[in-house]
Amino acid sequence: MTKSELILRLADSNPHLYQRDVERIVSTIFDEISSALARGDRVELRGFGAFSVKTRDSRTGRNPRTGESVQVAKKFVPFFKSGKDLRDRLNGRK
Repeated sequence: MTKSELILRLADSNPHLYQRDVERIVSTIFDEISSALARGDRVELRGFGAFSVKTRDSRTGRNPRTGESVQVAKKFVPFFKSGKDLRDRLNGRK
């Protein structure tokens, strides 16, 4: 599902809201999650999962085209861990 599909579904299930308002709500939620992760905070949505930031240390990599060694810098990557309720729904236990 894309962001625009999510907005359409939410707008269809909430006819009392304008689509532009639903779009603003969804964008605000995503922006707040992104901002919290950029600050290094953890975002937990009960029953769905938790977003956090993991650190990947610097390492020596390899250029697949030339085969030469390259230094890959330390970086931060987003990480998502699904919640128990979500895993149960995916596995048909609910």
